[in-house]
Amino acid sequence: MRLDNFLLREFKNVPKSRVYKIIRSGEVRVNKGRARPGTRLVEADDVRIPPVHQAPKADPGRPPDALMDKVNAAVVAETADYLVFAKPAGLAVHAGSGLRFGLIEVLRAARPGQYFELVHRLDRQTSGCLLVARSRAALDDLRAGLNDASATKRYIALVEGRWPHGTIEVDAPLSRDVERAGERVVTVDHDGGRASLSRFAPAEFYADATRMDVEIRTGRTHQIRVHAAHCGHPVAADDKYGPNARTSRWRDRGLARLALHAASVRLHFDGRPHVFEAPLAPDLAAVFDRLGRA
Repeated sequence: MRLDNFLLREFKNVPKSRVYKIIRSGEVRVNKGRARPGTRLVEADDVRIPPVHQAPKADPGRPPDALMDKVNAAVVAETADYLVFAKPAGLAVHAGSGLRFGLIEVLRAARPGQYFELVHRLDRQTSGCLLVARSRAALDDLRAGLNDASATKRYIALVEGRWPHGTIEVDAPLSRDVERAGERVVTVDHDGGRASLSRFAPAEFYADATRMDVEIRTGRTHQIRVHAAHCGHPVAADDKYGPNARTSRWRDRGLARLALHAASVRLHFDGRPHVFEAPLAPDLAAVFDRLGRA
């Protein structure tokens, strides 16, 4: 486990900024030496942790009815083992960073006493297919299927400009240990990054943008966004890896969020292949329609 993830697990009620500060300042020691947030801990490592005040976690209360209705309406399939959601953009998958409720907290509040756990995650501004397990056994099996080399996730994206590369595979390792303006970002790192592979295929060309089909076999944080920007064509309305001026222009054209949709997840589960799908989000469908007519 990464050192930062280990500390975030131990300090559940401490702000992330405080956790990263004590790592950067050298207050956290691993085997008597300074360490980076991405330092990998192994069994028998000695981790020295400074005293950190943890405020008691306040009861978030009951989620608003409108939010519960939104989560319930997003369910597209349900079995005894799992739920499949067509997550709308703007809905976080879990609480944190000032958010009292995410999808998983709302689900647990709506169905008290039942087991629910995220199989994987989606960025808050990404819409699409999200899997939630309904038992520990199903969670382990679904995650094992997702981590298998045969598993794929397919996305629909709108990228800046006319894509000139044809269908290509982007093999660019990614690292999460970079900070920019006080915010952690993901960068291409050929020396110390983790293997990351994305397949980009243009599906439709517009005047100043391209609709892409993207498949990923590795699920790194912000993988598609960083790989698209690395190719010179960031995802439309991406305010983290794209130019701010372009993000404002897309907002003026009716695109108020990241133009990325998780269309499907293919994996083996319960001894056979499964394909979980979520229909294209209505707001993105309307953007593609306007671009096509223009």
